[in-house]
Amino acid sequence: MPSESQPYADGRQPDQDRLPVADRLDDDHFPAYTMGRAAELVGVTPAFLRALGEAGLLAPTRSDGGHRRYSRHQLRLAARARELVDQGTPVDAACRIISLEEQLDQAERANEELRRRSAGTVQGRR
Repeated sequence: MPSESQPYADGRQPDQDRLPVADRLDDDHFPAYTMGRAAELVGVTPAFLRALGEAGLLAPTRSDGGHRRYSRHQLRLAARARELVDQGTPVDAACRIISLEEQLDQAERANEELRRRSAGTVQGRR
């Protein structure tokens, strides 16, 4: 289920990967966090993060040594999953809900962009 939320999960090396790490720390999708640190920040166990990966919500990048690395965006998704699970939602259902929320957000952003372009085109014709 990798998407815009996980651009590094497909193994490609974006041009931005050539920048020094310090220059990429503001990148919401830069895989800066180890599994242990990610679990600590979200307040979950590493097993919970692995379960989110198995359910297809997260696709962490792997370091050269094979260790999972998570981005801030992925940590937000994991935190949302934890909220839903804490409310009694099964992990698989929570992952599906979050995936649908992400798709809705993307569609709303695309729709807004189309509206802006359309408004600019209409104003430019007058």
